[in-house]
Amino acid sequence: MADHINLVKLCVGAERVEDLEFWQKERVAADPDHQPRHVTRMWPKRSKELLNGGSLYWVFKGFILARQRVLRLDEVVGADGIARCGIVFDPDIIRTEAAPRRPFQGWRYLKPEDSPADLRATRESDDRLPPDLQAALAEIGVR
Repeated sequence: MADHINLVKLCVGAERVEDLEFWQKERVAADPDHQPRHVTRMWPKRSKELLNGGSLYWVFKGFILARQRVLRLDEVVGADGIARCGIVFDPDIIRTEAAPRRPFQGWRYLKPEDSPADLRATRESDDRLPPDLQAALAEIGVR
């Protein structure tokens, strides 16, 4: 059994990693104590594994392109009185190799061996390929 487990989730409303980066930086600019998080209805049953080094992998337009390390899980009680799970992330957004992913609702577990590799630091500063070209290359297995 793996030491940790990851989550994968659609980044709804974002077409590019830069959109996520902008939204999260905007929140920090408004509140310097803000930590990025996603509030979800379900609490991960495998929370111990998730908190042992797991990340949330973000899907943009059908491809995993980035991840954020999960720091903790907070209980968040909404105005409706219902307790939900706040998945709190490290603010660093790490770009990954493109990996195709079909649409789904909510989040799913993602085994470490099925998770795309991080882009090497030298690749992060390379000129970015247009998302459509990056997606087409990933579909045929070119990284």
